[in-house]
Amino acid sequence: MTDRSEDLFSLAGKTALVTGGAKGIGALITRTLVDAGCNVIVAARSAAAGTDMEATLAEVPGRCRFVASDLSTTAGVQALAANLSETLPALDILVNNAGTFDAAPLEATSAERWDAVLTLNLRAPFFLIQALLPLLTARATAAEPARIVNIGSIGGLMPQSNGGAYAYGCSKAAIHQLTRMLASDLKPRHVNVNAIAPGYFPSDMTNGFFAAVPGLRDKMLESIPAHRFGSAEDIGGFTVFLCSRAGAYLTGSITALDGGLLTAAQ
Repeated sequence: MTDRSEDLFSLAGKTALVTGGAKGIGALITRTLVDAGCNVIVAARSAAAGTDMEATLAEVPGRCRFVASDLSTTAGVQALAANLSETLPALDILVNNAGTFDAAPLEATSAERWDAVLTLNLRAPFFLIQALLPLLTARATAAEPARIVNIGSIGGLMPQSNGGAYAYGCSKAAIHQLTRMLASDLKPRHVNVNAIAPGYFPSDMTNGFFAAVPGLRDKMLESIPAHRFGSAEDIGGFTVFLCSRAGAYLTGSITALDGGLLTAAQ
């Protein structure tokens, strides 16, 4: 890699928080950010997955630190923000990845299940951003803005319910809109806000989609022009772009990272 390329894509010395960063897409993002030289705090509910991630990445260029966290409650969001405020002088990158999936027929969707999805997928990212804003703006400049990357979904872009994932699809569509609104409001404070809307990547959540709709896995694989599901290089590489100097001029974008699935369906 040339010096110029290293300048454009290096995250050496940057500090990031990845919520839900020990499993699925979050783990793919965590590994790639650490490989790029970033110091990553992984917030996750699973102590086993978090400590395993921390140990696995002990010898790579960046660093990984696990913080046990449950963002499904207001207290959990506040506790994570307080932990970081006490231990960090600044936060350069926030990846809002923690989320949950639920699908049920229209008649079987309960208020409790609806609220659980919206709470973790939409409410938690908003109030975490609110609480961490002082850290995000601490060393942000016009030339080197802080970055917020919200993980949305093609489920928030497509019209189908995917087997009754009503709350999930609505929560992700709302995250996309929240991304645009925050990008507009936070640009004067030197914080870029973008969203990635992943298609089908290996994760527990994707397995939930496939379990909810028999035959969906094979159908999707046939429908994706790339003829494969997403990889660590795909989601991790795009996140590095958004968070590095190469992506410093981009804010307010929602990118469908789906191998061409949505475009092919049109």
